Amino acid sequence: MKPLVEYIPILTTLFSVYFVREIYLHYRLRKTKYLLWWTIGVLTFGLGTLSESYNALFGWNAINVRFWYIVGALLGGFPLAQGSVFLLMKKGFAKATSTFFVAVIIVASVCVFLTPIDLPPDFDYKLTGAVFSWKWVRYFSPLINLYAFVFLVGGALYSAQKYYLQGQKQAQFRGNIFIAIGGLLPGIGGSFTRIGYVNVLFVTEFIGLVLIYVGYKIIKNEKKKLREA
Repeated sequence: MKPLVEYIPILTTLFSVYFVREIYLHYRLRKTKYLLWWTIGVLTFGLGTLSESYNALFGWNAINVRFWYIVGALLGGFPLAQGSVFLLMKKGFAKATSTFFVAVIIVASVCVFLTPIDLPPDFDYKLTGAVFSWKWVRYFSPLINLYAFVFLVGGALYSAQKYYLQGQKQAQFRGNIFIAIGGLLPGIGGSFTRIGYVNVLFVTEFIGLVLIYVGYKIIKNEKKKLREA
């Protein structure tokens, strides 16, 4: 029997369904680029944990590990980070980085689907990119994830500092701190995955998504109060 921790992605997937519905309805109301990217980000987050759920319930297969690597290691926090870029940076920079990184992700995804799979004799049938015969395929993800880290976590910290200096030390400040910590946790879990500890990722994904949701709700509710005031 598998450890209970390997079934956490099922809970994370269910929560992501609830989250993506709420943020999509918010996007339909506001029609802003950053909310569109955040909606895509929560969706891809949920697709990644759905893939992990499939592995826990039905076992390992090559198609699922490729899909998991694309939505998890390649996309990862990129759409959420790109939402922050559209929110905080100039439009030209946001469009240029979107074009560049989407192109990189497409090329990397094709490579992931084309690489042969090489299972070692002692393989434990956990999700890992280490099974790819083309080892260089895994070199795409650090660039994408570094960019995502800088703008998701860094963007949240920048916003928190801005609101703090403006004297808005309650809702916006707290909300952005939650988002920063929530964005950081899956990255930490992903680092453990690269050295073979995939179960750490399952825990950090769930906690990270919950914290991002809490931060999003705090900021959303505060903005609603300000509009109604």
